[in-house]
Amino acid sequence: MPRTKGGVVSRRRRKRVLVLAKGYFGSKHTLFRTAKAQVMKSLTYAYADRRDRKGNFRKLWITRINAAARMNGLSYSKLMYGLKNANIDVNRKMLSELAIHDAASFTVLCETAKTKLAK
Repeated sequence: MPRTKGGVVSRRRRKRVLVLAKGYFGSKHTLFRTAKAQVMKSLTYAYADRRDRKGNFRKLWITRINAAARMNGLSYSKLMYGLKNANIDVNRKMLSELAIHDAASFTVLCETAKTKLAK
């Protein structure tokens, strides 16, 4: 059986890693071994950060809701407790959107929460 040379396959494999490493600093975008290590590390960060993004958005929504609730005389926790007592199930993302784009309806929700807190 004749000897097969792996030049094409090896070049394609290395090229794929170096394309992913485009824009990295120093030898990380030119040398295969360092580029491969950095690409693996970068893919690990990307995977973890896709999960972290969910928590970051939740923090942002809560901050926005709290700011709008305080403009209506409530704290975030009292607003959420009042909405829960009123059996109003609106998720934080939608509450945040209401607080930004439709202040009137957010005010109505705050008033509803206030009445449920008073009881």
